Amino acid sequence: MHQIHNTLLMIAYAFVLLFVAASARSIPQPPSFIRIQNNQLQLEDGRLSTAIMSSIRGGAFDDDTDDDYDFDDSDFDFDDDDMFDFDAAEDDFGDDNTLTQIVDAYHKTPPLTKAYLTASFGAALLGYVSNKNDFPSILQLDWKPILTRLQIWRPLTAFLNFGPLGLGYLMTAHFVWTYMSTLERLNHSNPYDFWLMMLFGSVMMVGGYTMLGLSPRFLGHNLSTFLVYVWSRYHEGLEVNMFELFNTRAELLPWFFLGQTFLLEGEVPVLDFLGIVFGHIYHHYKTTNVLRTPRFVIQWYNGDNKYAQMLRLKYKDISSDFEM
Repeated sequence: MHQIHNTLLMIAYAFVLLFVAASARSIPQPPSFIRIQNNQLQLEDGRLSTAIMSSIRGGAFDDDTDDDYDFDDSDFDFDDDDMFDFDAAEDDFGDDNTLTQIVDAYHKTPPLTKAYLTASFGAALLGYVSNKNDFPSILQLDWKPILTRLQIWRPLTAFLNFGPLGLGYLMTAHFVWTYMSTLERLNHSNPYDFWLMMLFGSVMMVGGYTMLGLSPRFLGHNLSTFLVYVWSRYHEGLEVNMFELFNTRAELLPWFFLGQTFLLEGEVPVLDFLGIVFGHIYHHYKTTNVLRTPRFVIQWYNGDNKYAQMLRLKYKDISSDFEM
């Protein structure tokens, strides 16, 4: 039994290494908006691509497709000096190009996701400088100073904690950025619904952690589980490739990560399970119209005040990605 457990741990560690490598490759690119239409994938620019559907599903084109193309000798003429431009290829992998892509992806990130991740990095950097790379205590969830000193920011700032600066922090931040920004993009026409989703998940987690007596240090990490579950319900039926090893359906993705946590930590992933439970409660309330955005929030967003106008402009830029 002990040998089987060690084997499972080795497999889990291999998954983590593959995930780090995949994350490193995908960090420069913002997540694409993908949806199914007529059994095909529809991308941001409105083009339908069966090729991408085939690659995501692990399929390939039939060999008969080669008959549709005619080749002549000029197609195989490699005398052109520009054919192999190694200097240009080297530039594609240069540090400057990667940094530019990261900055460009950051600027294209939706407003709330950008503000959240920026604040999280600032808090982590503050902890690194002033608290030996530990999250600042003044930002942690503690009800005593909240009630006695009116430090009402603590229930919100507790979600900024992704752990100490390091590889684990970057992986969690990238994970949150991928799913949170995708959900915010999906709600670009009604962003107040996305705000309500985030508020609902945060309130449920703070209340659940408090009632169960759980450490609030993991609120930021487990918010990602909530986001993944909601994302999976948006994309039910879509097949997702896991580390280039196998495919699974989107609605099974949260459970896969729950199992991965169990293998890595060797204990029941109660916190991840809570994120799934709260995500399911939100999805049920939302689809049954029990949970609705208050009218005054909608009126504020559509009003003439300068802050609402600034937000509408930002979401208008996002909406251009969905134009056919």
